[in-house]
Amino acid sequence: MNYLLDTHTFLWFLDGSNNLSMKARTSIENPENSKFISIASIWEIAIKMNLGKLKLDFKLEDLKEEIIRSNFEILPLDFEHLIELSNLEVIHNDPFDRIIISQAIAEKQTIISKDSNLSLYSRVNIFW
Repeated sequence: MNYLLDTHTFLWFLDGSNNLSMKARTSIENPENSKFISIASIWEIAIKMNLGKLKLDFKLEDLKEEIIRSNFEILPLDFEHLIELSNLEVIHNDPFDRIIISQAIAEKQTIISKDSNLSLYSRVNIFW
């Protein structure tokens, strides 16, 4: 299975947080699954760290090693993702979530997220 982690899911996984459902953690840890983190999530993390809204136990410069160590692939933005974004219904206004949703649709990936707003989109699969 191909999973795209929402930003909070990714951070909870790295932190070992109990906020992450057991079902989500098991799927993320399963070596048979492919796990992706959007470059948009990394962008969101960088912005929140800069604004002082997010504190991590490591520097942003070390995040790439954390991603590699945890067997995630970084999903870059490409033109097809932006085409999906331009056609996406306006249900949720968070620009990072909208990009992640668009990427998941274009790449045929399931999003692992606790965010109930994402399930309002009919063309995306959400797992929690």
